[in-house]
Amino acid sequence: MNQYVARVLEETRAKNANEPEFLQTVEEVLTSLAPVFDQHPEYEKAALLERMVEPERTIEFRVTWTDDAGAVHVNRGYRVQYNGAIGPYKGGLRFHPSVNLSVMKFLGFEQTLKNSLTTLPMGGAKGGSDFDPRHKSDAEIMRFCQAFMTELQRHVGPDVDVPAGDMGVGAREIGYLFGQWRRVRGAYQNGVITGKGLSFGGSVVRPEATGFGAVYYTAEVLAHEGTDFKGKTVALSGFGNVAWGAAMKIAELGGKVVTLSGPDGYIYDADGVVTEEKIKYMLEMRSSGRDSVKDYADKFGCEFVAGKKPWERKVDIVMPCATQNDVNMDEAKKIVANGVKYYIEVANMPTTNEALMFLLEQKNMIVAPSKAVNAGGVAVSGLEQSQNSERISWTAEEVDAKLHQIMKNIYDSSVAAAEEFGFGYNLVAGANIAGFKKVADAMTAQGLI
Repeated sequence: MNQYVARVLEETRAKNANEPEFLQTVEEVLTSLAPVFDQHPEYEKAALLERMVEPERTIEFRVTWTDDAGAVHVNRGYRVQYNGAIGPYKGGLRFHPSVNLSVMKFLGFEQTLKNSLTTLPMGGAKGGSDFDPRHKSDAEIMRFCQAFMTELQRHVGPDVDVPAGDMGVGAREIGYLFGQWRRVRGAYQNGVITGKGLSFGGSVVRPEATGFGAVYYTAEVLAHEGTDFKGKTVALSGFGNVAWGAAMKIAELGGKVVTLSGPDGYIYDADGVVTEEKIKYMLEMRSSGRDSVKDYADKFGCEFVAGKKPWERKVDIVMPCATQNDVNMDEAKKIVANGVKYYIEVANMPTTNEALMFLLEQKNMIVAPSKAVNAGGVAVSGLEQSQNSERISWTAEEVDAKLHQIMKNIYDSSVAAAEEFGFGYNLVAGANIAGFKKVADAMTAQGLI
């Protein structure tokens, strides 16, 4: 490894020892960048890595709200404005008990590279709270969102930082957040947040975008191998927006999703999640608040496996769509033992570094990284911003076509970057390098800021 990269990595480990999620993504990215710094000594002179591994701004705040019984609750809110070299900060808000500073930093770092890959002018950020919207009433969620935005509005804006939805933050939460922005700021700036409803500035295809984009990217991988989705079985984890969009597009392209998962276990549907009824039921499961994938098995009479993940099943393609570190070393060994050829990360960092390195070592397996695969969501968020600024609305066909082209460009740029720096057909290294280079060049051009 390049000595400069190795030194910065060691210093980052020491400085962030209590932030495992953040360190995991930094280590995964930096190990790909050694040949870049061998060829670009000007990056070392400008201390590019020391600057990139440090967020430009980290904001923490208290969120106080009352439940329906009048009891007061206190949560912690975050916004990590990671890097704004190529545009206003852009990234989702996550409401989930697992949210902490380490998670926010890792997501912000990944978002910076992901947004760069889209070629749209968006910097990287992430935010959220350890608030759990599950089993809360609409009124409780509204009061929390209003309290959260009362503080967040000080730090965001159309030309500063544009949040969006993420885990636990869907159309309902975005509506409440935007409404509070209007109330506090006394202005209708629909470019301040994306993922809005169609009645107030949202874009068609946004709910499906991450799943659609992941499938478009995977289709490019399959085409490289001289094949396509037709007749292939796919294991998905999760059953939220991302898995829903992926299942819909996979069925459209002739593939068959056979697994979905939740906190309670996973289902195996040998007939496939392919009918309109089954795919629409995923939306009902998500909106019910029960967070139970067993509901699917009960309704459609398929197999339910409690307390396990779906990676023990033999399929053609594995696409983790749920959350970080969903696939550890034991799960990775099961995937390899089943002869899976295509491992496509969809969720943010769904694979532990140990498991990812193991999968990359498999000669008969192609691994694609989440920062490239799941960029479709933020890409359509960027397209929503464009529509807002121009005061126009594109059709679903127009947005879908633009998304498809963006995902093809991300794949192509990743392949080209990997080949240029001696990694061959390594999509993980290629995405890291392609995303990094654009940000690094912009930071170098702008001086020490």
